Amino acid sequence: MTEAKRVEVKDLPEQEGEVVGIGGWVETLRVHGKVAFAVVRDGTGVVQCVLARDEVGDELWARGSELTQETSVAVRGEVTREPRSPGGFELRVVELDVLGASEAYPIQPKEHGVEFLMDHRHLWLRSSVQRSVLRVRAEITHAIHDFFYREGFTRIDTPILTGSIGESAGTLFSTEYFGETAYLAQTGQLYLEAACPAFGKVYCFGPTFRAEKSKTRRHLTEFWMVEPEVAFADSEENMRLQERFVTHLVGWALDRCAGELEELERDTLPLEKVRVPFPRISYTEAVELLRSRGSEIEWGSDLGGADETMIAEEFDLPVFVYNYPRQAKAFYMKENPDDPRTVLCNDLIAPEGYGEIIGGSQREDDLDRLLARIREEKLPEEAYEWYLDLRRYGTFVHSGFGLGIERTVAWITGRSHVRELIPFPRLMNRLTP
Repeated sequence: MTEAKRVEVKDLPEQEGEVVGIGGWVETLRVHGKVAFAVVRDGTGVVQCVLARDEVGDELWARGSELTQETSVAVRGEVTREPRSPGGFELRVVELDVLGASEAYPIQPKEHGVEFLMDHRHLWLRSSVQRSVLRVRAEITHAIHDFFYREGFTRIDTPILTGSIGESAGTLFSTEYFGETAYLAQTGQLYLEAACPAFGKVYCFGPTFRAEKSKTRRHLTEFWMVEPEVAFADSEENMRLQERFVTHLVGWALDRCAGELEELERDTLPLEKVRVPFPRISYTEAVELLRSRGSEIEWGSDLGGADETMIAEEFDLPVFVYNYPRQAKAFYMKENPDDPRTVLCNDLIAPEGYGEIIGGSQREDDLDRLLARIREEKLPEEAYEWYLDLRRYGTFVHSGFGLGIERTVAWITGRSHVRELIPFPRLMNRLTP
């Protein structure tokens, strides 16, 4: 191909009237008489490339008019204004080279079953809907780091292989580790607590693993979670931080992802209503609410997905449910001094049926109570000696929470299943691609 200035599709409006080169993949091809229209994607956008037979000659016409879906191409042409084209500009082609042929592309513009699409996830990522979903995810990730940077937090990278259990022992993936047993981390929280006395406000962001035998639309075996931990913050301050954080994420998506949300046909009105403060009900009040609506839930049981949906239907904002029974929650949560049956914790339930997106708590800072809870849960004390040291040497009030990225992005984008909100989902029955 003749040398031409190489640009990205997103920058074409600045090149009007210029002859430039782009590289990309063919999404669609339409041929009408002596004119062919190829829509080409380069990762930054899409542009319509126009080939006129009378202008390009027989050889280029033959090559361009037979392009197939997802063929990779190098295109050189003049940037011209065309309001009817994607992005408002098109490329009048003068040269086109096929870089990589694509014959019988498996995903066609028709309905495909979920299993077929999951088997071809490596190709499904190229679709406009999946691109939009994952762009929103990328923006939310950016917003997370922006928020904590502005709030004065220090990022701490916590280990994925660990000998300490953060949640339920029944949901661990174990692996042999040089003659010992290691586990894939369920949370980075315990390690963040160790970093808190060094930095005051810390957070981690990375993959976490739960061996839950669940096939619901809200569960993955590998998902990404952001977890802040704050020194000298109690449960009330913890919930206020969560409100500000979630409001920031929603506002960021509305500001930066309007095109993607439109592509996804997301009704943004519910998102535009998200403002602090969020409504709050205690666990006890939640049980009363559920029973008034016909549920048979008993006080002491954890809330399930159906319970969370029923509660969310009463509100048009995310809602806090706080102070759960101690037997329903993890060993590290602070005993409620006003009701020792409960712990100082909260779940944040998203509206529109998306369920819990945050779990948080004030941590137990009393050495004796924490040790008693570890023994009560029959956890190996030796694995937690380092964690108990945090209470032996300068114990302090502190709180934190974890927000699941996939559920949060599902809510923001309006997608029904978390498998679409991560590039390569891991489910009970899926380890590939």
